Amino acid sequence: MNKNTLIISFILILSCSSQSSAVTSNSSFNSIIDSEWLKIISDNPVYASSMGDLRFNTEWSDNSIKKIKLNYEHNLKILEKLNNIDINDLNYENRINYKLFKKQYENSIESHSYETYLMPFSHRGGIQLQHETTSILPLRKTQHYLDWIERLIKIEQLINADIEKAKVGIKLGIVPPRFLMQKVFDQIKLQIFVSPENSPFYRTFLEIDNSISLEDKKLIQDKAIAAIKDNVIPSYLKLYNFFNNEYLPNCRDSIGIKNIPNGRLYYKFLAKKFTTTSLTPTEIHNIGLSEVKRIKSEMQDIIKEVKWQGTFKEFLDDLRSNPKFYYETSEELFEAYLATSKRIDPELVKIFKVLPSMPYGLKPIPIESAPDTTTAYYQRPAADGSRAGYYYVNLYRPEVRPKYEIEVLSVHEAVPGHHLQIALAMELDLPNFRKYGGITAFVEGWGLYSESLGYDIGLYKDPYSRFGQLTYDMWRAIRLVVDTGMHYFDWTRQDAINYFLNNSAKTKQDVMNEVDRYINWPGQALAYKIGQLKIQELKDKSKDELGARFDIKDFHHEILKRGALPLDILEEYINQWIAETKSESN
Repeated sequence: MNKNTLIISFILILSCSSQSSAVTSNSSFNSIIDSEWLKIISDNPVYASSMGDLRFNTEWSDNSIKKIKLNYEHNLKILEKLNNIDINDLNYENRINYKLFKKQYENSIESHSYETYLMPFSHRGGIQLQHETTSILPLRKTQHYLDWIERLIKIEQLINADIEKAKVGIKLGIVPPRFLMQKVFDQIKLQIFVSPENSPFYRTFLEIDNSISLEDKKLIQDKAIAAIKDNVIPSYLKLYNFFNNEYLPNCRDSIGIKNIPNGRLYYKFLAKKFTTTSLTPTEIHNIGLSEVKRIKSEMQDIIKEVKWQGTFKEFLDDLRSNPKFYYETSEELFEAYLATSKRIDPELVKIFKVLPSMPYGLKPIPIESAPDTTTAYYQRPAADGSRAGYYYVNLYRPEVRPKYEIEVLSVHEAVPGHHLQIALAMELDLPNFRKYGGITAFVEGWGLYSESLGYDIGLYKDPYSRFGQLTYDMWRAIRLVVDTGMHYFDWTRQDAINYFLNNSAKTKQDVMNEVDRYINWPGQALAYKIGQLKIQELKDKSKDELGARFDIKDFHHEILKRGALPLDILEEYINQWIAETKSESN
């Protein structure tokens, strides 16, 4: 064998070895993704049911401290396995999957160290509002209802787990603000000082699917009454007594997360996690101040346009109090939301190449949570296609829900906002953790960016509707200021409320609910404006560099076609698309 033959043989051996290594790495990584998805499903039975997987349809999640620690140890092992995979051995698609998947575990492991799972209660959802779970469950057959009743019989295990965590939280000083927990306490009362027939849990049994026989309906309702009487109400009474005697007296008077052990470090972590950037709380605060100044200037232009003679504050006060801007009844308000949504739907083809096949509907926010929650929210479709997406709107006190917000709210929560983006992602050929997961900066950034698209689809023709759009943009800019202000600096709740009222037309009811939301969920509110600014920046760059070759449909397709992404990876893809578009036309 001559020297050249030896070299060629050596190269072939290296090539085969490299290919074998790549196959092994891709296989190992895909195996981890698949097994971890199965773990998510088995560990989260209610989530599994909502996805259409009914294998665990009578079970709750194990939310005990023991299970949380086991999950933490499991995550450490998975991260170790991931670190043993060379990303360069993975194919193009899996390199992105690897980065996103690994980041989830890194975030989960870092978050665990702050032990905030020891604050298990929230006035915006949780154990005291567990009856609302039925909105995401399949309830079409007799067995579905009987499965739900079986879950109700076991509800004490959920309550015990939350009490266990809260007791440890008291010992370690990891407790939430007392005034928020008072809201939770008031919601707990709705579960115990009622007859079984008037329990919030019984409501779903008054609306049993008509395909079920009268005999089975009677069976279901009798079993439901018994479960509520013997299991649900006594379990909530236990929670009530714990709150009254132990928890509320030991909750903190402060509002900022900085006031728990290592709270400032935790907030820095949250800022990076939710924005997918390296921005510090101080930098985010300053971005917010800058955006508030910019948007306020645009608001002043509209005030001049409508020939308002008073001050900026007086204009805002008029928007909050003038009856012409409000409906008198909840029914009128709901009809207006419906009409607006139907008006938007046919216009989407003007700016999108691909639309989701899954429809969406509108529902009122449940009355138990409506007084303490925000204006609206979105609920994704079921993975098996058995439930559409839903745009939930708050009809509580219609006199504080202005007409000029309806258009901008609808484009954010439904289409072209959350429903379009999320339902479309669920139809993509992606691993399940990307299809059904979400990256807040992208998802909420897209929702906020979508508000500006109202102009492209014929909305905001009235100056007050345009002011409504600016109000919502201002709302998210204010979030940057008040969220960082309360959790990282020394702002009080009243400071945040005053700043909100002085700079936006949001009504006082909404403002207080919003501020309380930020106190309850530190850092999450930072994602919206940071995500929107990045998407808008990428759009402006695409327009500048592509000129006449820029197509809004193509741009939106590039943003959405890979599902939710961290902002830095999204920017890489858009830069690549710009370069490819340029080269194609040369």
